[in-house]
Amino acid sequence: MNFLTRYAVYFGLGTVAVTAAGCSKKEAPVAATQTDLSALDKAAEKWVDSEFQPSTLSREKQLEEMKWFRDAAKPFREKGMTINVVSETIDTHVYESKTLAKAFEEITGIKVKHDIIQEGDVIEKLQTEMQSGRAIYDMYVNDSDLIGTHMRYGVAVPLSDFMSGEGKDVTLPTLDIDDFIGKSFGTGPDGKLYQLPDQQFANLYWFRYDWFSKPELKAKFKAKYGYELGVPVNWSAYEDIADFFTNDVKTIDGVKVYGHMDYGKKDPSLGWRFTDAWLSMAGVGDKGIPNGKPVDEWGIRVEGCNPAGSSVARGGEANGPAAVYALTKYIDWLKKYAPPEAAGMTFSEAGPVPGQGNVAQQIFWYTAFTAPLTKQGLPVVNEDGTPKWRMAPSPHGPYWEEGTKLGYQDAGSWTMLKNAPLERRKAAWLYAQFTVAKTTSLKKFLTGLTPIRDSDLKSEAVTKIAPKLGGLVEFYRSPARVAWTPTGTNVPDYPKLAQLWWPNVSSAVTGEKTPQAAMDTLAEQMDDTMARLEKAGMKNCPPKLNEKKDPKYWFDQPGAPKGKLANEKPKGETVPYEQLLQAWKEGRVK
Repeated sequence: MNFLTRYAVYFGLGTVAVTAAGCSKKEAPVAATQTDLSALDKAAEKWVDSEFQPSTLSREKQLEEMKWFRDAAKPFREKGMTINVVSETIDTHVYESKTLAKAFEEITGIKVKHDIIQEGDVIEKLQTEMQSGRAIYDMYVNDSDLIGTHMRYGVAVPLSDFMSGEGKDVTLPTLDIDDFIGKSFGTGPDGKLYQLPDQQFANLYWFRYDWFSKPELKAKFKAKYGYELGVPVNWSAYEDIADFFTNDVKTIDGVKVYGHMDYGKKDPSLGWRFTDAWLSMAGVGDKGIPNGKPVDEWGIRVEGCNPAGSSVARGGEANGPAAVYALTKYIDWLKKYAPPEAAGMTFSEAGPVPGQGNVAQQIFWYTAFTAPLTKQGLPVVNEDGTPKWRMAPSPHGPYWEEGTKLGYQDAGSWTMLKNAPLERRKAAWLYAQFTVAKTTSLKKFLTGLTPIRDSDLKSEAVTKIAPKLGGLVEFYRSPARVAWTPTGTNVPDYPKLAQLWWPNVSSAVTGEKTPQAAMDTLAEQMDDTMARLEKAGMKNCPPKLNEKKDPKYWFDQPGAPKGKLANEKPKGETVPYEQLLQAWKEGRVK
């Protein structure tokens, strides 16, 4: 994802030795602890007043939460403990590493080493720890995309069990689990919470609202296509708009413009580009939120809770017509309507490009880039600080049906593995809760723009900043936020399966293989991997692959996989942006 290097801060509390006539050896540590508590209290007041504003809590309630952390940390503070945690490189986690880790140390006396590394490296560390049984970190922030992995291997500690059991004494009374908008994403099919949301960002449609509002462009578009220039509801409209700006408009204010932006370099981030629900946007998978059942957006079928296959021959849809259509359109649009350099870019390189002012729309835009695209002085920001762009729901492909997942949401979540000793897990759990507590969460949201709490979203502070965020707040206040979901529990081993995607997608981008051949290979490799997992065994819900059948058998069954459509480009359909906003305000998805 972003760009920053590791950061670790160390803090030590000095102690004052107290000696007096007649004092026993046991009395000196008591006096030292009392001195420390005074310093900790002062630190709490300093941080609450100088950094943790605004908050949905009163100052008094904030200090009460900080006192609870101070008291709960006592056994770990007295042992001089240093905990080690890790997360990926996005602005929110950098804020935690640089600011919240330091605050936690000063308020509790527990030292924190919060590493910031690339997302792929986080997954590699997790995989190594799960396979070796040796603790590498005390806790991880990793995507809830791994919920199926954590639930099946039995290596992750179910947090709901921990909070009511061995971790009850270190669980914040005001944590308020039901306030987390991504609670369902970290919950397994057994109803247990495995991962606690730390940050969230969605994958939405991004467009130049100012350009779409120009009367001359609106008239020219309608004259050519027969419908209004607006937010595209389907991929047909998105394609028409991409062609219009690239080949008809061509330049605006003397600048060459493009109707589409994406990235295509052979890189692990190309895999995220697809596993992050691109296929479901086209129409892969069955109806169901947060993920389709029995076939999900990766094209993996489950029978009960057991993965049964990803190829059409086994009842999956990874190489079905909808998946092939999705890959085909991705390649066509990248080559025809995006800047020439886009094909050689990675996720992090492509993210800021719309901010340069020459892109009309982007179908697949992560809201993690909201903050960089709201900076004063950019060509896409007005003088008053409001954006010239907006974000909206992603359009869907022709195979998509109402009730099917439409978009992806990243939910980086605190995850505890069983390998670390209990005391270290307890201390790390305190830090994890500190980064999401109501005392700190609103300021963290305003810094990284990755919301996690409903109470923060409803706050007056967020209402005030909403006009400068281009629809982010309106989206997260709407019911649409639960229709954009992370990878679900159908995926039995995220690290092993995710690494298959980007080489196969790349083979189609380069022309080495046709989209059909690339998806056939991907589906075959995923089935082979799940077959190995089936033989190796998993603690819970292991794969049990279906026998291969003629694809026609599965196409004739209800739901996914779906047969090829006679017409994959129905008439384009758009909707005015203001109409979308009104729907969200009224509690409707669209």
